[in-house]
Amino acid sequence: MTATSKQRIQDEPAFVLHTYAYRETSLIADVFSRTHGRVALMARGARRPKSAVRGVLMSFQPVLLSWFGKGELRTLHSAEWQGGQPYLQGTALMCGLYLNELLLNLLARDDHHEQLFDYYRATLYRLAHETDHAATLRCFEKHLLQELGYALNLQHAADSHLPLQAEQYYRYVLEHGALVDDGASKTGLPVLGKTLLDMAVDDYRDPVTAQQSKQLMRVLLNHYLGGKSLHTRDLIKDLQKL
Repeated sequence: MTATSKQRIQDEPAFVLHTYAYRETSLIADVFSRTHGRVALMARGARRPKSAVRGVLMSFQPVLLSWFGKGELRTLHSAEWQGGQPYLQGTALMCGLYLNELLLNLLARDDHHEQLFDYYRATLYRLAHETDHAATLRCFEKHLLQELGYALNLQHAADSHLPLQAEQYYRYVLEHGALVDDGASKTGLPVLGKTLLDMAVDDYRDPVTAQQSKQLMRVLLNHYLGGKSLHTRDLIKDLQKL
């Protein structure tokens, strides 16, 4: 990426998170760029049949974008497809849409997260090539919260700071951590120590770990989303009932 001025950005690696129609022939693209974070770009004439960017502004595909402007809505100058990322299909596609919805709701505009960008790109590759999509999502959710400053305490008890014991049950309290479950407290989510230790190293092979980590991440994300419902999460749940 190079910039000739503060107003003009050239060849910035990015992914399109969402697009929607703007006026008669244009599009607004909400993109996640590597060094400028989440940016809204107006693509003039992008809905015209002969537009140079019409087939480039696709989700889950790496692109190089150039734009100009300083306001909340910048103007797209050019878009170049980079290739190398297989197209997502089926469940992998739904999972990708879920990732994008998380980023749209949790990332502030113009707040760069270069490591998260690289991890997002690697996660899309995993979704396209691996079958354990749930484990891939848990890994991304955990790293997303860590990037946003909400890192989970997964190896030590929040009060005593002693190492967690795999066979011990704890209660994970929001913005605090794991406390030994004394059988009396109803605060927090009950979770086995092994689950937290497995999450610390991104190991979701154990069925109990897979189930409890899913519950814990849902509680945490709901908290940071302010209770806002994610459409893709609801759709995935509905599909799983079929």
